[in-house]
Amino acid sequence: MTALSSAHINPSYAQKHPLRVLAFGDSLVYGFGDPVRGGWVDQLRLQWMSSQPGHILYNLGVRGDTVKQVGDRLKAEFQQRGELRNKQPDLIILSVGINDSARLGRLDGKNYTEFSEYSQHIDKLLEEAQALCPVIFVGMVPINESKMPFVDCFHFNHADQHRYKEVTKQACQKLNIPYFDVFDLWMSRGEHWINDHLSADGLHPNTDGYSVLFQDIMNWQAIAKLNQIEFTPDYITIQ
Repeated sequence: MTALSSAHINPSYAQKHPLRVLAFGDSLVYGFGDPVRGGWVDQLRLQWMSSQPGHILYNLGVRGDTVKQVGDRLKAEFQQRGELRNKQPDLIILSVGINDSARLGRLDGKNYTEFSEYSQHIDKLLEEAQALCPVIFVGMVPINESKMPFVDCFHFNHADQHRYKEVTKQACQKLNIPYFDVFDLWMSRGEHWINDHLSADGLHPNTDGYSVLFQDIMNWQAIAKLNQIEFTPDYITIQ
Protein backbone atom coordinates (compact mmCIF):
# COMPACT_ATOMS: atom_id res chain seq x y z
CA MET A 1 0.00 0.00 0.00
CA THR A 2 1.35 3.40 -1.00
CA ALA A 3 0.46 6.58 0.87
CA LEU A 4 0.65 9.61 -1.35
CA SER A 5 1.96 12.47 0.72
CA SER A 6 1.57 16.11 -0.24
CA ALA A 7 5.19 16.06 -1.41
CA HIS A 8 4.37 13.54 -4.13
CA ILE A 9 1.02 14.67 -5.46
CA ASN A 10 -0.40 17.50 -7.46
CA PRO A 11 -1.30 20.34 -5.06
CA SER A 12 -4.78 20.44 -6.58
CA TYR A 13 -5.49 17.11 -4.82
CA ALA A 14 -6.03 19.24 -1.71
CA GLN A 15 -9.15 20.71 -3.29
CA LYS A 16 -12.56 19.12 -3.54
CA HIS A 17 -12.94 18.97 -7.30
CA PRO A 18 -13.20 16.50 -10.16
CA LEU A 19 -9.83 14.93 -10.80
CA ARG A 20 -8.19 15.19 -14.22
CA VAL A 21 -7.07 11.69 -15.20
CA LEU A 22 -5.09 10.65 -18.29
CA ALA A 23 -5.16 7.07 -19.62
CA PHE A 24 -2.09 6.32 -21.77
CA GLY A 25 -1.54 3.11 -23.65
CA ASP A 26 -2.29 0.95 -26.66
CA SER A 27 -5.44 -0.56 -28.19
CA LEU A 28 -6.61 -1.87 -24.79
CA VAL A 29 -6.90 1.75 -23.65
CA TYR A 30 -8.31 2.88 -26.99
CA GLY A 31 -11.02 0.20 -26.72
CA PHE A 32 -10.49 -1.54 -30.06
CA GLY A 33 -12.82 -4.52 -30.40
CA ASP A 34 -15.78 -2.91 -28.63
CA PRO A 35 -18.06 -1.11 -31.11
CA VAL A 36 -20.87 -0.96 -28.55
CA ARG A 37 -19.41 0.65 -25.42
CA GLY A 38 -15.99 1.77 -26.65
CA GLY A 39 -13.89 -0.26 -24.21
CA TRP A 40 -13.17 -0.03 -20.48
CA VAL A 41 -11.73 3.50 -20.48
CA ASP A 42 -14.80 4.98 -22.16
CA GLN A 43 -17.06 3.06 -19.78
CA LEU A 44 -15.12 4.54 -16.88
CA ARG A 45 -15.34 7.99 -18.44
CA LEU A 46 -19.13 7.67 -18.80
CA GLN A 47 -19.40 6.36 -15.24
CA TRP A 48 -17.55 9.39 -13.92
CA MET A 49 -19.52 11.77 -16.14
CA SER A 50 -22.71 10.58 -14.43
CA SER A 51 -21.27 11.32 -10.97
CA GLN A 52 -21.65 14.65 -9.17
CA PRO A 53 -18.96 15.86 -9.32
CA GLY A 54 -17.38 13.51 -11.84
CA HIS A 55 -13.73 13.05 -12.67
CA ILE A 56 -12.45 14.10 -16.10
CA LEU A 57 -10.86 11.27 -18.07
CA TYR A 58 -8.91 11.58 -21.33
CA ASN A 59 -8.47 8.45 -23.45
CA LEU A 60 -4.95 8.69 -24.91
CA GLY A 61 -4.73 5.15 -26.22
CA VAL A 62 -3.06 4.57 -29.61
CA ARG A 63 -3.37 1.24 -31.40
CA GLY A 64 -0.06 -0.55 -31.82
CA ASP A 65 1.86 1.63 -29.38
CA THR A 66 4.85 0.15 -27.58
CA VAL A 67 6.20 1.25 -24.21
CA LYS A 68 8.77 3.48 -25.92
CA GLN A 69 6.13 5.14 -28.09
CA VAL A 70 3.97 5.92 -25.06
CA GLY A 71 7.04 7.34 -23.34
CA ASP A 72 7.86 9.48 -26.37
CA ARG A 73 4.49 11.25 -26.23
CA LEU A 74 3.90 11.19 -22.47
CA LYS A 75 5.16 14.60 -21.40
CA ALA A 76 3.79 16.57 -24.36
CA GLU A 77 0.30 15.10 -24.05
CA PHE A 78 0.36 15.55 -20.27
CA GLN A 79 1.17 19.22 -20.67
CA GLN A 80 -1.67 19.69 -23.18
CA ARG A 81 -4.33 18.42 -20.74
CA GLY A 82 -4.18 21.24 -18.18
CA GLU A 83 -7.77 22.37 -18.56
CA LEU A 84 -9.88 23.81 -15.75
CA ARG A 85 -7.90 26.98 -14.95
CA ASN A 86 -4.73 25.44 -16.40
CA LYS A 87 -4.16 23.08 -13.49
CA GLN A 88 -2.11 20.02 -14.32
CA PRO A 89 -3.62 16.51 -14.45
CA ASP A 90 -3.87 14.66 -11.14
CA LEU A 91 -3.35 11.04 -12.16
CA ILE A 92 -1.93 8.93 -15.01
CA ILE A 93 -3.30 5.47 -15.79
CA LEU A 94 -0.85 3.41 -17.86
CA SER A 95 -1.67 0.23 -19.78
CA VAL A 96 0.89 -0.88 -22.37
CA GLY A 97 3.36 -3.67 -23.12
CA ILE A 98 1.61 -6.37 -25.10
CA ASN A 99 2.79 -5.09 -28.49
CA ASP A 100 6.39 -5.22 -27.26
CA SER A 101 6.01 -8.93 -26.48
CA ALA A 102 4.99 -10.08 -29.97
CA ARG A 103 7.32 -12.33 -31.97
CA LEU A 104 7.85 -11.21 -35.54
CA GLY A 105 7.25 -13.41 -38.57
CA ARG A 106 7.30 -16.80 -36.86
CA LEU A 107 6.71 -18.49 -33.51
CA ASP A 108 10.39 -18.35 -32.58
CA GLY A 109 11.06 -14.95 -34.16
CA LYS A 110 12.53 -11.98 -32.34
CA ASN A 111 10.33 -10.08 -29.93
CA TYR A 112 9.13 -6.75 -31.29
CA THR A 113 11.02 -5.13 -28.39
CA GLU A 114 13.91 -7.22 -27.12
CA PHE A 115 13.36 -8.15 -23.47
CA SER A 116 16.30 -6.30 -21.90
CA GLU A 117 15.46 -3.24 -23.98
CA TYR A 118 11.84 -3.45 -22.86
CA SER A 119 12.94 -3.56 -19.23
CA GLN A 120 14.89 -0.33 -19.72
CA HIS A 121 11.99 1.36 -21.51
CA ILE A 122 9.43 0.42 -18.84
CA ASP A 123 11.69 1.72 -16.06
CA LYS A 124 12.12 5.00 -17.94
CA LEU A 125 8.38 5.35 -18.67
CA LEU A 126 7.36 4.75 -15.07
CA GLU A 127 9.96 7.11 -13.65
CA GLU A 128 9.05 9.90 -16.07
CA ALA A 129 5.32 9.44 -15.48
CA GLN A 130 5.73 9.39 -11.71
CA ALA A 131 7.72 12.64 -11.91
CA LEU A 132 4.62 14.28 -13.41
CA CYS A 133 1.92 13.03 -11.01
CA PRO A 134 0.71 9.84 -9.28
CA VAL A 135 0.55 6.76 -11.52
CA ILE A 136 -1.36 3.47 -11.57
CA PHE A 137 -0.90 0.62 -14.07
CA VAL A 138 -3.46 -1.74 -15.65
CA GLY A 139 -1.89 -4.92 -17.04
CA MET A 140 -2.54 -6.74 -20.32
CA VAL A 141 -5.22 -9.36 -21.06
CA PRO A 142 -4.18 -12.86 -22.19
CA ILE A 143 -4.61 -13.59 -25.90
CA ASN A 144 -6.07 -16.59 -27.76
CA GLU A 145 -3.00 -18.52 -28.94
CA SER A 146 -5.01 -20.57 -31.45
CA LYS A 147 -5.83 -17.37 -33.38
CA MET A 148 -2.21 -16.36 -33.93
CA PRO A 149 -0.52 -14.89 -35.89
CA PHE A 150 -2.22 -11.53 -35.69
CA VAL A 151 -2.43 -9.87 -39.15
CA ASP A 152 -0.28 -12.73 -40.50
CA CYS A 153 2.82 -11.33 -38.82
CA PHE A 154 2.68 -10.96 -35.04
CA HIS A 155 2.89 -14.14 -32.96
CA PHE A 156 1.66 -13.42 -29.45
CA ASN A 157 1.84 -16.15 -26.79
CA HIS A 158 1.11 -16.55 -23.10
CA ALA A 159 4.70 -17.33 -22.10
CA ASP A 160 6.04 -14.07 -23.51
CA GLN A 161 3.06 -12.14 -22.19
CA HIS A 162 3.76 -13.47 -18.71
CA ARG A 163 7.46 -12.61 -18.96
CA TYR A 164 6.83 -9.03 -20.08
CA LYS A 165 4.03 -8.38 -17.60
CA GLU A 166 6.14 -9.74 -14.74
CA VAL A 167 9.00 -7.32 -15.41
CA THR A 168 6.40 -4.54 -15.64
CA LYS A 169 4.83 -5.59 -12.36
CA GLN A 170 8.23 -5.71 -10.64
CA ALA A 171 9.15 -2.27 -11.99
CA CYS A 172 5.88 -0.89 -10.61
CA GLN A 173 6.49 -2.51 -7.22
CA LYS A 174 9.96 -0.98 -7.08
CA LEU A 175 8.42 2.49 -7.47
CA ASN A 176 5.35 1.76 -5.30
CA ILE A 177 3.06 2.15 -8.32
CA PRO A 178 -0.19 0.18 -7.97
CA TYR A 179 -0.32 -2.59 -10.60
CA PHE A 180 -3.49 -4.49 -11.57
CA ASP A 181 -2.54 -7.97 -12.80
CA VAL A 182 -5.29 -8.54 -15.38
CA PHE A 183 -3.32 -11.35 -17.05
CA ASP A 184 -3.23 -13.57 -13.97
CA LEU A 185 -6.83 -12.76 -13.05
CA TRP A 186 -8.14 -13.73 -16.48
CA MET A 187 -5.90 -16.80 -16.73
CA SER A 188 -7.40 -18.02 -13.46
CA ARG A 189 -10.82 -18.09 -15.18
CA GLY A 190 -9.69 -20.63 -17.74
CA GLU A 191 -8.80 -20.71 -21.42
CA HIS A 192 -12.38 -21.29 -22.59
CA TRP A 193 -13.61 -18.29 -20.61
CA ILE A 194 -10.79 -16.12 -21.99
CA ASN A 195 -11.49 -17.07 -25.60
CA ASP A 196 -15.21 -16.33 -25.17
CA HIS A 197 -14.32 -12.79 -24.09
CA LEU A 198 -11.91 -12.02 -26.95
CA SER A 199 -12.68 -10.72 -30.44
CA ALA A 200 -12.28 -12.89 -33.54
CA ASP A 201 -8.70 -11.61 -33.93
CA GLY A 202 -7.74 -13.38 -30.69
CA LEU A 203 -5.99 -10.29 -29.37
CA HIS A 204 -8.53 -7.69 -28.31
CA PRO A 205 -11.41 -8.15 -25.86
CA ASN A 206 -14.88 -8.17 -27.38
CA THR A 207 -17.76 -6.11 -26.00
CA ASP A 208 -18.44 -8.64 -23.23
CA GLY A 209 -14.72 -8.83 -22.48
CA TYR A 210 -14.40 -5.08 -22.07
CA SER A 211 -17.50 -5.03 -19.85
CA VAL A 212 -15.92 -7.64 -17.58
CA LEU A 213 -12.61 -5.77 -17.64
CA PHE A 214 -14.42 -2.56 -16.68
CA GLN A 215 -16.04 -4.28 -13.70
CA ASP A 216 -12.70 -5.84 -12.70
CA ILE A 217 -11.06 -2.42 -12.77
CA MET A 218 -13.93 -0.78 -10.89
CA ASN A 219 -13.40 -3.35 -8.12
CA TRP A 220 -9.65 -2.64 -7.98
CA GLN A 221 -8.88 -0.61 -4.87
CA ALA A 222 -6.82 1.97 -6.76
CA ILE A 223 -9.90 2.91 -8.82
CA ALA A 224 -12.40 2.38 -6.01
CA LYS A 225 -10.52 5.03 -4.01
CA LEU A 226 -11.04 7.54 -6.81
CA ASN A 227 -14.79 6.95 -6.74
CA GLN A 228 -14.92 8.41 -3.22
CA ILE A 229 -14.65 11.88 -4.86
CA GLU A 230 -13.32 13.85 -1.87
CA PHE A 231 -9.54 14.03 -1.57
CA THR A 232 -7.05 15.65 0.76
CA PRO A 233 -3.27 15.08 0.85
CA ASP A 234 -3.49 13.80 4.42
CA TYR A 235 -5.35 10.63 3.61
CA ILE A 236 -5.11 9.78 -0.07
CA THR A 237 -3.93 6.20 -0.24
CA ILE A 238 -3.72 4.12 -3.40
CA GLN A 239 -3.08 0.38 -3.11
